[in-house]
Amino acid sequence: MYLGNKPSNRNKKVFNHVYKKSGIYLICVIILFIFIGLLTTAAPAYRFSSERITDWTSDLESSTFLYLMGMENRAFQEAYPDDKSVPNLSNMIFQMATSIKPSDTRSLLGRELPGLSTFESEIIVAGEGTNYTNLPFESAPPLDEILKDREAVVEESDDSEGEKEEQKQDKDQNKPSTGDRNVVFIYNTHNRESFLPHLPDVTDPDLAQHGEVNITKVSDRFAKSLEDSGIGTSVDNTDIMKILNKNGWNYSQSYTASRKVVKEAFSSNDDIQYVFDLHRDSQPRNKTTTEIKGKSYARIAFVVGAEYASYEKNLALANDLHYLIEEKYPGLSRGVFEKKGPRSNGVYNQDLSQNSLVIEFGGVGNNLKELYRTADAVAEVFSEFYWDAEKVNKNR
Repeated sequence: MYLGNKPSNRNKKVFNHVYKKSGIYLICVIILFIFIGLLTTAAPAYRFSSERITDWTSDLESSTFLYLMGMENRAFQEAYPDDKSVPNLSNMIFQMATSIKPSDTRSLLGRELPGLSTFESEIIVAGEGTNYTNLPFESAPPLDEILKDREAVVEESDDSEGEKEEQKQDKDQNKPSTGDRNVVFIYNTHNRESFLPHLPDVTDPDLAQHGEVNITKVSDRFAKSLEDSGIGTSVDNTDIMKILNKNGWNYSQSYTASRKVVKEAFSSNDDIQYVFDLHRDSQPRNKTTTEIKGKSYARIAFVVGAEYASYEKNLALANDLHYLIEEKYPGLSRGVFEKKGPRSNGVYNQDLSQNSLVIEFGGVGNNLKELYRTADAVAEVFSEFYWDAEKVNKNR
């Protein structure tokens, strides 16, 4: 015979809730003990490295860790964002074990299909036609292929100087000037990125590399256009690919090599205010070309790394320039892209300046005439942006 009071439905619900929650805690504790055991008692060959742990946890939201700490200390619970739901522990464990986000199929496709790891990039501002199927990406051919000698053809008309002279005639002769100060610094981390229309013997986009006819020509044109607008600009001509070869480094260490170039530029010139690393995209021509007022332009894309403290300021600069360019040259900008994660550089030397951007000029299928036209357009818009900012600074 049952002599106690019959439990109410409410008490049953409370008991079940406490029971389930205790079960979750118990599972977490067991996993934790196993994990600590693997870290401390297993033979060195079977221990987890810090790099592996970083890979497991790098994609987890910081709020998840805050919630877990709040289980033990109520002070952390007060800091947990109100707009965040309670994290699903089973999803979290699955994500740590597989690096797959259940809510994002891109995390699965990016590991199973070649090239789709670029989907880890985030579109901050989408330009016309931009989506996750046509994100900017750069091929990484073997270094010996990059350094090979190839035939290149450049037609005289590719310099587009006639068009530029017509534009200059309309400019105010009393334009402002930075004088002898070079306030813009331009360099090319992947300096041998070239273009198929100028490489008659190359059909593979990954092999569109050349020692002279490459993205550095676009940098020179961009700098010249800025100078014509009174903005002192210096261009670094270091062959980063030769540095990689000399040091026995691989292509992924390109930014390590170019970092020294940027640091040396800052150490020798206190006037630098803006830093631009120009690249060309590997997307095909139909993704990187647009027509504006009957003329063909190579489209651009702004890339900002998001794994350093002040990246929001560089991101704000990219956003500003995107909208200004779109206002004057609709369709020219493909948008602003943020990159981070274990398979991305995430910094791109942009931590060295609060006004630093990677700009993708055109793609592998664009020609120099289109690229020069775009360089002039971007320089025009940036010059207006620069001098407007200078007026504001002077009036403060």
